[in-house]
Amino acid sequence: MSEKSEWIEIAQKVYEKAYVPYSHFPVGACLVTEGGEIYTGVNIENASYGLSNCAERTAIFKAVSEGEHNFKHIVVAANTDDPVSPCGACRQVLVEFCEPSMGVTLVNRKGDIKETTIGELLPYSFTEKQL
Repeated sequence: MSEKSEWIEIAQKVYEKAYVPYSHFPVGACLVTEGGEIYTGVNIENASYGLSNCAERTAIFKAVSEGEHNFKHIVVAANTDDPVSPCGACRQVLVEFCEPSMGVTLVNRKGDIKETTIGELLPYSFTEKQL
């Protein structure tokens, strides 16, 4: 099994832990550091919808809270017809912590894959350069 296949399997498996009593739309993420550490994330909903958190941000926040700041890849998985894509808020958080050239693998439960990068997900992104 290739390294990326392992990451895809992790993302597909972890979304079963999502807390999604309102949307019933579980998403899982597998974030990989330059050192090979893996941080997973799931979406976690709240009755006050604005307080919900997506899988991608959960994984990033877990990693950053543990002192990690160098990432090499993220896989995002959901039980969808097409490979699932991060929302706008997640794209902005990914831009904050990841290089634009960092690889992103989007996958559905059937295993269909879309490969992209952070920069392709959010071109003309807002960064510290605009401050």
